[in-house]
Amino acid sequence: MAGRGGEREDDGSTAQQKSEDRVLLEGGVMPAERVGSSAGAQGKAVPVDETTGQLCLPIATAERRGRAPDRSGAEGVSVLPKAIVNARIDTSVTMEGVVSRLTSALLKVASNKGAPGPDGQTIEVLLEQWPVILPRLSAELLAGRYRPGEIRRVFIPKAGGGQRGLGIPDVVDRVVQEAVRQVLEPLWEPTFHPSSHGFRPGRSCHTAIAEAKGHLEDGYEWCVDLDLEKFFDLVCHQRLTAKLAQRVGDRRLLMLIGRMLKAKVVLPDGVVIASEQGVPQGGPLSPLLSNIVLDELDQELASRGRRFVRYADDAKVYVRSERAGLRVMASMTDFIERRLRLKANEAKSAVARPEERHFLGFRLRLDPQTGTVEVLLSERTTRNAMARVRQLTPRTWGSSLASCIAQTNAWLRGWHAFFGIASVQEMQIMRKLDAHIRRRLRAILLRHWKRKRTIVRNIIALGVKPRPAWKGIYQGQRSWWALSHCNAVDQGLPVRYFTDRGLLRLVDMHHRAHEAIVAPVQPQLVLWE
Repeated sequence: MAGRGGEREDDGSTAQQKSEDRVLLEGGVMPAERVGSSAGAQGKAVPVDETTGQLCLPIATAERRGRAPDRSGAEGVSVLPKAIVNARIDTSVTMEGVVSRLTSALLKVASNKGAPGPDGQTIEVLLEQWPVILPRLSAELLAGRYRPGEIRRVFIPKAGGGQRGLGIPDVVDRVVQEAVRQVLEPLWEPTFHPSSHGFRPGRSCHTAIAEAKGHLEDGYEWCVDLDLEKFFDLVCHQRLTAKLAQRVGDRRLLMLIGRMLKAKVVLPDGVVIASEQGVPQGGPLSPLLSNIVLDELDQELASRGRRFVRYADDAKVYVRSERAGLRVMASMTDFIERRLRLKANEAKSAVARPEERHFLGFRLRLDPQTGTVEVLLSERTTRNAMARVRQLTPRTWGSSLASCIAQTNAWLRGWHAFFGIASVQEMQIMRKLDAHIRRRLRAILLRHWKRKRTIVRNIIALGVKPRPAWKGIYQGQRSWWALSHCNAVDQGLPVRYFTDRGLLRLVDMHHRAHEAIVAPVQPQLVLWE
């Protein structure tokens, strides 16, 4: 594809397959092919009684007591694969390394306090039985007989609407995944592109926003917003395992990862389906695998000389003009669909100014007068914050005001810890959120006081004059929400009433976060010594 900025023409399908430099496992690319599965049949239902054998733990679980699985293969049969050749193999990445990290992986999984998987086993039970489980688990991993269990599918609401499917593996499987991650991450992390910020040590959403600001300050004022449609559900297992085989020489480890990718999924209605593609979100290993898949996109963008920022499957490419952005959009969409075998979401992808696009909860706007970049809150962020405040302060709150303030404060601290990097220009939105929280707390107090006579007496005791108090409360028939913003209630329950009871203010936190940015001291003329 011809174009400026170092873009190159894509070759035909033969050159494409050749350039991928795949390393095929003996007997087929997929190291974890199952009997009865068919390629390309994502979501194929299978009978429940045909599930793969799992490690038989000495715990009777609540949900699947009658299906005590056996994660071992045939008795006495070793399934050790042959070695991988023609790849940049790192001999230090072995199954022995995974086994040596199982206990540290258990502590990491326990610190996350996750929910149980399909077998119903909790982290507390696994910790209690770990001295018994560890030797057997280690032996089966080293012998290549370990079989991951099923994955429990749950759906959570997405910030932008719709639902996101998460996969919750069994606790033992999460420990194994974490141990595998600890072995693989040092191998891939140093080679990831610096503009990749998602799920990487020492990087975060804040570092991604900081890099994006730098691109705008350098004059790249147009944004190519690449949205990958259902990325985690459409990852090609064949390409992913080929990528892993380029560096990992232990076939036991490759086959283990292949089995994890192929683990069957238990839907909320109990139906068990096979997994032919995709990386289930929810396990400790999936973020690293997603970065391995999308690192090829990063390297392609870098080879074309493009400035970009990527956080997981959210990628932004920065260019100098709209025309250049349209060329980049067309070429990268072709690369994503033909080379990576993923799908670009044309409805959500766009070429636009950065202030028009949502990126990790923020918008970036270049001030033409000063040349500085302002970090603004996106409309979605503000809308979600208002919705969360309504959840935290329901009008039917039946507990004390102090407990409501305590849980609201916990959310305010976490929210501002993330969104506090917004520019001081967003102080107005902070004030709006603070005022909305106080009004909802006033409505809760009025409902607790129940009768209008009690409300009048209480606000008079708080310093409101009797005549305005009686008139303001008894004038017309108004709801608790309407009364919460009348003059008499505002005077009786001012800002100080809530701050004295411990309510935090976003305005104060934002002031403190930006107080280091002060005007320089002007030099003064000294007239005499």
